[in-house]
Amino acid sequence: MPTHIKISIDGITIDAEFFDTVCAGKIIDALPIEGTLNEWGDEFYFTIPVEFSLDETATVDVNVGDIGYWPPGSALAIFFGPTPLSTGSKPVPAGKVNIVGKIIDDPEILIQAKGAERIMLTKKKG
Repeated sequence: MPTHIKISIDGITIDAEFFDTVCAGKIIDALPIEGTLNEWGDEFYFTIPVEFSLDETATVDVNVGDIGYWPPGSALAIFFGPTPLSTGSKPVPAGKVNIVGKIIDDPEILIQAKGAERIMLTKKKG
């Protein structure tokens, strides 16, 4: 059963869910997580206090709204549009990521948060 989370960036809050995988569970156990936000095209990524290797969900085939864990950087990546490796509108990560969740709200809302410095992930109450 997915775990519902809240992502807050510079006054913008969106709902997301984390899937029932071992990697996602380790991230959920570490919540709340606050981090320094980095941008790579229309992808936000930030280091989190979780170390995990690639798993059965690992892929470079991601969609807008996907949330991935990138093991080399112990980073969570939120995809909301094309990245520098994209040839169209679909995001392409820098390397394989474990798909740990997805944004429930419209991911394009995150375009408004570009330039923000901090991100906060918390479990959604209720």
